[in-house]
Amino acid sequence: MIEQTLDIATKDGAMETFSVRPDRAAHPPVLFLMDAPGVREELCDMARRLASVGYAVLLPNLYYRAGRDTKYGPQVLVHGSPEHQRMRAVRTKMTIPPVMQDVAAMLAFADGQSAAKPGPAGTHGYCMSGPYALAAAARYPDRIAAAASFYGTWLVSDAEESPHLTLGQAKGELYIACAEHDDLAPLPMVDELRRLFRASGSPGELELYPGVHHGFAFPQRKVYDKPAAERHWERLIALYRRRLG
Repeated sequence: MIEQTLDIATKDGAMETFSVRPDRAAHPPVLFLMDAPGVREELCDMARRLASVGYAVLLPNLYYRAGRDTKYGPQVLVHGSPEHQRMRAVRTKMTIPPVMQDVAAMLAFADGQSAAKPGPAGTHGYCMSGPYALAAAARYPDRIAAAASFYGTWLVSDAEESPHLTLGQAKGELYIACAEHDDLAPLPMVDELRRLFRASGSPGELELYPGVHHGFAFPQRKVYDKPAAERHWERLIALYRRRLG
């Protein structure tokens, strides 16, 4: 495996990005979009696992506009802690349109890399980035062939480019995984999203993971659920196999 941390040029600056890929041949590009606590070793390990099955993975620090110190310690998960407050000061300013510019920059970067296979790309996001992944499939329908949201937050909202408004614009396959217990994606919202998803005619699936909580796929969280996490890996890799190769 080959991994490095590099800067990807965007309209708004240099986006620090963790890159990992197999050391032989070219592989389809995948954009791994972070959850609210940000880029950390836990996510890098997840990127490595995905790369090991044949993908060129980019994991960007989407908080880069707020500076290079937008990486946080373990206390970021403790509500009210200084690290949590520091993260929230950045997180609450995040909106979908600028992240779509970042997606375009990552796709352009991948196009210039011999290790990234030309053609369709995939993207998936956790928590706050679930909406970003789905919005990217709608914004770039001729490029994003597969997009997945895992316990995405507020997928039905009044935000600009909220994914519930643009589901029908995606040409790629979508996969939306929701946790049964999630204050950031309550079951009534999930039901509304399922209705809109079916009405959109967009290819894909919305799946409710029973008995689990927001964050279930992260191995260092107290709410980690190994069976559900392994199911999430099976669903994600199968999606990328179907659509990216």
